[in-house]
Amino acid sequence: MTDDTIRDRLLEERSEAETRAAALEKEISSIVASMSFGATDDEHDPEGATIAFEREQAMALLADARAEIESLDRALVRMADGTYGRCEVCGGTIAPERLAARPAATRCIACASRRG
Repeated sequence: MTDDTIRDRLLEERSEAETRAAALEKEISSIVASMSFGATDDEHDPEGATIAFEREQAMALLADARAEIESLDRALVRMADGTYGRCEVCGGTIAPERLAARPAATRCIACASRRG
């Protein structure tokens, strides 16, 4: 893969994560708005627990999307400084197959599997 191809892939994945984050932000806003129209007693309202669960689930997914954006941003910085594709632990090369599957990977397979 060329640097341009890799950069394009990172940017595409970042754009997808941004789109996902924006949709989740809207979903959370919608859930919060719907909560304001109903009872606020989650413990005694049969719908309350479901709404609270949906909100927490959406918030967790939003946190994941934001973390992915940050990870992809760091990968773009590594592209710019010439360290992309190098393991942050051992300094070895990260296999192209691993980068194809996880473009923001920072560790080779051996070092990633030792991480506990």
